[in-house]
This record gives sequence, structure tokens and C-alpha cells, in this order.
Amino acid sequence: MSIPGGSSAHGAERFSDVFGRKVGGGTFGGVPVLLGLIAIWITFQVLNPHFLSPRNLSNLSVDIVGTGMIAVGVIFVLLIGEIDLSVGSVSGLASALFAVLNVNFGMPEPPAIVLGVLCGTAVGFVHGFFTAVVGVPAFVVTLAGLLGWYGLMLSIMGAYGTINLDDQGLVAQLTNYYFSDVAAAYALAAVSTAGYFLTTWRDVKRRRAAGVPSRAPVWIGVRTGVLAVLAFAAAYVLNQFQGLPLALLIFVVVLVILDYVLRRTAYGRMIFALGGGVEAARRAGISVIWVRTSAFMMSSTMAAIGGLFLASRINSVSQTSVSTDLLMNAIAAAVIGGTSLFGGRGSTWSALLGVLVIQSIASGVALMDIQTAVQFMITGGVLLLAVVIDTLSRRAQRAHGRA
Repeated sequence: MSIPGGSSAHGAERFSDVFGRKVGGGTFGGVPVLLGLIAIWITFQVLNPHFLSPRNLSNLSVDIVGTGMIAVGVIFVLLIGEIDLSVGSVSGLASALFAVLNVNFGMPEPPAIVLGVLCGTAVGFVHGFFTAVVGVPAFVVTLAGLLGWYGLMLSIMGAYGTINLDDQGLVAQLTNYYFSDVAAAYALAAVSTAGYFLTTWRDVKRRRAAGVPSRAPVWIGVRTGVLAVLAFAAAYVLNQFQGLPLALLIFVVVLVILDYVLRRTAYGRMIFALGGGVEAARRAGISVIWVRTSAFMMSSTMAAIGGLFLASRINSVSQTSVSTDLLMNAIAAAVIGGTSLFGGRGSTWSALLGVLVIQSIASGVALMDIQTAVQFMITGGVLLLAVVIDTLSRRAQRAHGRA
């Protein structure tokens, strides 16, 4: 039996065949985002030689975590073809609840953190109920949530205004602790590269055993090599400053776990199936109500976790912790990173790529002491470009019978 490109079904597709098929079929992956990120870094480095300094890149690796965590949750909702406009307010509500319980009522940090995160989960259940069971459009439900949960956050904060966190506490250490031993960063790079290679090679063996096309060894080698270069280069730069940030380590672990959930579990396949078409998913026996509700619960839970990281970054919680910038940046990060607004396509790694682009722009603008308005304009342009690429990609896939 033959397959496109002339290789046997039990053999591997050639590197040129895979590349040509992906580009021709509109499956660009993260290539446009990576090229855009490289262009942004080169531009700001030329304009300010301190942009790629170890200190700035280390700070950047921590700055991306709070918004990145929220963007990961948003991806789950986007994958099913919905939207969540409440994540900014939910993040503020969770951090405010934690601060009041811990600082004002003396509750130990661990249970206060758990209650803050569970608060986000409960909010997501409410959104999912009204969207999946009652049938109210997600845009309306989460827009109401944006206003309502923000009001609840203000009520919880009350007359406190701003609550300062313990600078030696668990939450404060989330973004302030660094593994100073150089082995930590290099170990993370090595484990990440080895894990990617082993996972990809196992998939190739399983596909060959099933008699379906698989990636060529050279394709696997190229991708593993690129990942290794990027990972060890990042480890080297981080070790030039304070070492591996705890926040970055947690973020990477969360990305890996949730990527496994989406790619390797029945639940993840149901998420993608629902994004491909609600009626088709229902006929396939998928519990549409449960999957949709769980996606909103995941979004709000990750928003709560992201809110704790954002509070850790400034070591305080205030009534101004919630801003429209946070909501827009979280959604923009998911879309810029490659998650489709039309549902059914994306990954958790989209959050990492997208938030890197957004925070790189913010960092570069700050270093050059340019007005914040310029940052918004640049980010808006990048977001529009990402949506255009997504639209053209779907059009190409539809032309090839894939959408």
C-alpha cells in the first residue's frame, strides 16, 4: 500500500514530504510564531543592547508565568470553540481571597492557596452550567462573570485596599526563588530534550506497528536538535544571572502535564472532537455538557493559579490587581501562540510561545522607555497577524479537505 510522497505505509515519510505537506495544507505549527519572536528579539537587541542580557531574559522568564498560566486555561475553552472573558476577574478574586484569608484572618498559606484555587474551579463550574446546560452564549456568561467576579473581589477586599504578602511566605517564593546550582537549569534542559525525543520515537514505533505513515528519523532528529539548542542556550543564560527560577520550572511542568492530558488521554481527544463539531461529537457518544463544563472549570482554575503568581510577582494584592490588559494579554497569548479561534486546533505550548511574544514586546518597550501606547499598538498588530494566519491556514486546510 502506498501513501502520498511515494513511501510505504510501514515506512517513514521523508523530511521534504512532511514539510511540503504541512505548508501546503496550511498546517504551519509554531513556525510563524518562532520567526516573529526571533524578529522581535533581534529588533529590540539592535535598539537596546541590554535586551538580551541575562538579567533581562531571566526577568522575562518569570514575568511570563502569571499570564502564561491564565493563557493555558483559556486554550482549553478556545479548543472547544468558546471564549472566556472572565479570567482576569477570576485571577483577581482568587488572589484576593487568598490574601484576606492568610494575612487578615491568619489562615496558613497552604489551605488558603487551596481555597483560592478551588474558588476558581467553582466559578468555572458556574460558567459551564449556564453555557452548557442552560444554553446561554459563553460570551454573555463570561462577560457577566467579568463584572460580577470583579465586584465580588472588591467586596472581599473591602476597606483593606492593598494587602501586602509575607515576603518570606510560600506564595512570595513562587516568583522569587531561584535554583542557584547551575546543574538545575542544565538538568531541566536535558530532561526536556530527552523526554521529547523518547515520546516522539515511541509514537513513531507505534505508528509503524499500526501500519500508518510516521515521521522520518531525520525529521525527529532536526526537531530534537533544535529543542536541545534552545533548551541548553536558555539554561546557560539563566545560569549567568541567578539560576533556574522556580516559577519557570513550575510553568514548564504544568505545560507538560496538560499537554499530556490533551494529547494522550481520552478527555483530551474529546476536547478536540468537540472543537471540530458539537453535533458530530454528540453522535460519537461524547458527553458534550460535561466536556464543555470541564473546559470552563479548567480555564477558571488556571486563572486562579495565574492570579497567585501575579500576586507573588508584586508581593501584594490590591483592588487594581484586575485590569483589562490582563484579560487581553491572556487571550492574545493563546491566539498568537497558534491556538485557533475557530476551535479544534492548538496546544498548551501555544501559551508559552504567545506569552513570550507579548512579554518580549512589553520588556523591550520598557527598556527603551517608550510610551505604553506603543506596546498596545504593536501587540494589537501581532494579534491581528496571528488571526490572519489562522484564517488563511483554515482556508488552506479546507481546500485540502482537512477542515
